Amino acid sequence: MLILHCPYCGVYAEETELHAGGEAHLKRATIGDSDEAFEEYLFMRENKKGVHLERWRHANGCGKWFLCARDTATLEVYGTYPAQTTEPPADIVAAITAKHPGWSWKEKA
Repeated sequence: MLILHCPYCGVYAEETELHAGGEAHLKRATIGDSDEAFEEYLFMRENKKGVHLERWRHANGCGKWFLCARDTATLEVYGTYPAQTTEPPADIVAAITAKHPGWSWKEKA
Protein backbone atom coordinates (compact mmCIF):
# COMPACT_ATOMS: atom_id res chain seq x y z
CA MET A 1 0.00 0.00 0.00
CA LEU A 2 1.20 3.49 -0.84
CA ILE A 3 1.64 5.80 2.14
CA LEU A 4 2.34 9.50 1.55
CA HIS A 5 3.19 12.31 3.97
CA CYS A 6 0.91 15.35 3.68
CA PRO A 7 3.24 18.39 3.94
CA TYR A 8 0.36 20.57 5.19
CA CYS A 9 -1.18 18.64 8.08
CA GLY A 10 1.79 16.33 8.75
CA VAL A 11 -0.23 13.10 8.52
CA TYR A 12 1.10 9.92 6.89
CA ALA A 13 -1.93 8.90 4.85
CA GLU A 14 -2.70 5.63 3.07
CA GLU A 15 -3.65 5.86 -0.58
CA THR A 16 -7.31 5.25 0.34
CA GLU A 17 -7.31 8.69 2.02
CA LEU A 18 -5.80 10.36 -1.04
CA HIS A 19 -6.83 11.22 -4.57
CA ALA A 20 -4.33 11.09 -7.43
CA GLY A 21 -4.27 14.12 -9.70
CA GLY A 22 -1.84 13.15 -12.44
CA GLU A 23 1.53 14.46 -13.51
CA ALA A 24 2.96 17.50 -11.70
CA HIS A 25 4.72 20.57 -13.09
CA LEU A 26 2.84 20.71 -16.38
CA LYS A 27 2.57 24.03 -18.17
CA ARG A 28 -1.12 24.62 -18.82
CA ALA A 29 -2.39 25.59 -22.25
CA THR A 30 -3.89 29.09 -22.13
CA ILE A 31 -6.18 31.32 -24.15
CA GLY A 32 -4.62 32.01 -27.52
CA ASP A 33 -2.70 28.73 -27.69
CA SER A 34 -3.29 26.48 -30.68
CA ASP A 35 -5.59 23.47 -30.63
CA GLU A 36 -2.49 21.27 -30.89
CA ALA A 37 -1.01 22.86 -27.74
CA PHE A 38 -4.28 22.28 -25.87
CA GLU A 39 -4.41 18.67 -27.07
CA GLU A 40 -0.79 18.18 -25.96
CA TYR A 41 -1.62 19.56 -22.50
CA LEU A 42 -4.78 17.48 -22.07
CA PHE A 43 -3.79 14.11 -23.45
CA MET A 44 -0.05 13.66 -23.91
CA ARG A 45 1.79 12.25 -20.91
CA GLU A 46 5.06 10.36 -20.70
CA ASN A 47 3.59 7.71 -18.36
CA LYS A 48 6.86 5.81 -18.30
CA LYS A 49 7.91 3.27 -15.71
CA GLY A 50 10.19 4.87 -13.12
CA VAL A 51 10.39 8.17 -11.25
CA HIS A 52 7.37 10.47 -11.55
CA LEU A 53 6.45 13.81 -10.06
CA GLU A 54 2.73 13.64 -9.28
CA ARG A 55 -0.12 15.67 -7.81
CA TRP A 56 -2.07 14.22 -4.87
CA ARG A 57 -4.95 15.52 -2.76
CA HIS A 58 -5.41 14.64 0.90
CA ALA A 59 -9.12 14.02 0.24
CA ASN A 60 -10.05 12.46 3.60
CA GLY A 61 -7.88 14.84 5.59
CA CYS A 62 -7.04 18.52 5.16
CA GLY A 63 -8.26 18.50 1.54
CA LYS A 64 -5.16 20.22 0.16
CA TRP A 65 -3.19 19.34 -2.97
CA PHE A 66 0.48 18.46 -2.67
CA LEU A 67 3.21 17.04 -4.92
CA CYS A 68 5.01 13.73 -4.61
CA ALA A 69 8.14 12.22 -6.13
CA ARG A 70 7.90 8.44 -6.37
CA ASP A 71 9.03 5.49 -8.43
CA THR A 72 6.10 3.79 -10.18
CA ALA A 73 8.03 0.52 -10.57
CA THR A 74 8.96 0.06 -6.90
CA LEU A 75 6.44 2.40 -5.18
CA GLU A 76 9.40 4.01 -3.38
CA VAL A 77 8.48 7.52 -2.24
CA TYR A 78 11.31 10.06 -2.37
CA GLY A 79 9.33 12.81 -0.71
CA THR A 80 6.36 15.15 -0.81
CA TYR A 81 6.23 18.93 -1.00
CA PRO A 82 3.65 21.76 -1.22
CA ALA A 83 1.71 22.18 -4.46
CA GLN A 84 2.76 25.80 -4.84
CA THR A 85 6.40 24.74 -5.28
CA THR A 86 7.57 25.31 -8.85
CA GLU A 87 10.24 22.60 -8.78
CA PRO A 88 11.11 19.64 -6.55
CA PRO A 89 13.21 20.51 -3.48
CA ALA A 90 16.96 19.86 -3.67
CA ASP A 91 16.88 17.09 -1.05
CA ILE A 92 14.30 15.13 -3.06
CA VAL A 93 16.26 15.60 -6.30
CA ALA A 94 19.42 14.41 -4.49
CA ALA A 95 17.62 11.30 -3.16
CA ILE A 96 16.38 10.44 -6.64
CA THR A 97 19.72 11.01 -8.40
CA ALA A 98 21.49 8.90 -5.77
CA LYS A 99 19.47 5.88 -6.95
CA HIS A 100 18.97 6.94 -10.58
CA PRO A 101 22.18 8.74 -11.66
CA GLY A 102 20.88 9.67 -15.11
CA TRP A 103 17.67 11.24 -13.85
CA SER A 104 17.13 14.97 -14.15
CA TRP A 105 14.18 17.17 -13.52
CA LYS A 106 13.00 19.64 -16.09
CA GLU A 107 9.81 21.64 -16.20
CA LYS A 108 7.35 20.39 -18.78
CA ALA A 109 7.15 23.08 -21.45
